[in-house]
Amino acid sequence: MTLTGKQKRYLRSLAHHEKPLFQVGKNGVTESFVEQFEDVLEKRELVKVSVLQNCMEDKDSIVDALVAGTGSELVQVMGSTIVLYRESKENKEIKLP
Repeated sequence: MTLTGKQKRYLRSLAHHEKPLFQVGKNGVTESFVEQFEDVLEKRELVKVSVLQNCMEDKDSIVDALVAGTGSELVQVMGSTIVLYRESKENKEIKLP
C-alpha cells in the first residue's frame, strides 16, 4: 500500500501532537527493537521514532530497516524524528481520506 500525498498530510497532522514512543541510540536497529516496534505499530498504527545524537547509523538506513522489518510506510522524516504508519489488522482506528 502506497500512501498518497493527502493521506501523508493527514497522518502528519495526527502525529504532530504525539511524543516519540521509541528512541534509536548507539545500538541502532536490532531484531528485538524491530519486534517491539512491530507490536506497538499493530496497536497504534502511527508511531513516532526519535533518533538520538549518539546513534552511529544514518536516518535513511534506520528508515529502511524499520520499513523492511515491519512492512510499514514512511510518513515523514523531520530532523531527528521519523513517523511511520501501518494499518492494523485487528485494531483499525485511523480512517485514511
